Amino acid sequence: MSTRSMSRDEVRAIDRRAIEELGLPGIVLMENAGRGATDVLVSLGIAGTVLICAGKGNNAGDGFVIARHLEIRSVPVRVLLFCDPDQLQGDAAIAYGVLEKSGTPIHCLQTPIDTAQLDQELAEADWIVDALLGTGIKNEVREPFATVIERINAANRKVLAIDLPSGLDCDSGKPLGCCIHADHTVTFVARKIGFDVSDSEEWTGQVHVVDIGVPRLLLEPLRSHRK
Repeated sequence: MSTRSMSRDEVRAIDRRAIEELGLPGIVLMENAGRGATDVLVSLGIAGTVLICAGKGNNAGDGFVIARHLEIRSVPVRVLLFCDPDQLQGDAAIAYGVLEKSGTPIHCLQTPIDTAQLDQELAEADWIVDALLGTGIKNEVREPFATVIERINAANRKVLAIDLPSGLDCDSGKPLGCCIHADHTVTFVARKIGFDVSDSEEWTGQVHVVDIGVPRLLLEPLRSHRK
């Protein structure tokens, strides 16, 4: 059963309750999200290398899981990490550790960004996966992500955004200074209310909602009303 669009706080509350009240580990939710996003990407067709552009939060963790599942399916994949790996925490750090030990090509690009090198990496990709910034961003996009978003948009490659295009406000549906122009967005649990705003499709492209294993017990109360 499909559900209505949800706000940033509603979706985060569902994740928190799944972990704290039901005992569903966060890494399981991340695994389900990454595998579901991989299914969508494969269904869209891949004709070359997939480049995962990752920040340092759980959005990046989803990207690391996607990279692993692409490799399982023999899809060539590379990861660009825009932070020091030591900054990764929690589930994202776990997903990164597995990927690193698996021998996946990972290249760290930190401030100041070498735009020539970044442009070359982007130009060689068939798909770019935007796993830079998640639903938590509320203020204007800062460096190095502003530069990365600008270069991704200029690369003229196919782009899949994870949960929402980086730089898009989850609730308002408006860009926070700069924003990824995605061809497709894989979002988790439910559409975000910002996706229902006029013209938001300019940023999201086609939206695909992926189930991450959250029990209906937590979703049913949110189908009929918003707190």
